[in-house]
Amino acid sequence: MQDRQRKAPEPGTIVAFANKTGRYAGEVMEINGPRALVKVLAVLKHPEQGDLHNPYNPDVPMFHERRALSYTEKTNVLLGEIEPFHGEVPDYKESRARALAAEIEGLDRLKRWAERGLDALRTLEKEY
Repeated sequence: MQDRQRKAPEPGTIVAFANKTGRYAGEVMEINGPRALVKVLAVLKHPEQGDLHNPYNPDVPMFHERRALSYTEKTNVLLGEIEPFHGEVPDYKESRARALAAEIEGLDRLKRWAERGLDALRTLEKEY
């Protein structure tokens, strides 16, 4: 209920917003009913890869590659997905590189966790 009472941001306002599985900083260009047209200025979280309906499943018919939205690309965002952005907007290329590196590190950590889990289960399998 509180989200509905929040005022829509004015054009020119710098905001943070979610788009699919990514997160971005951008500038509100215009408000169109329940949506805002937002121009991308920085990548805060790189989009996830794969089939969103089957997360962490590599054996799907189509494993989607998702690119980050481009610099100054305009996208329609639901007002509920928009939050105020605080601080200085980072450089687009640097922010995209940081977001990509964080996503790679997260997947690498998950891969290492899965490998250690498999090793532990194989040890147990021999003991059982």
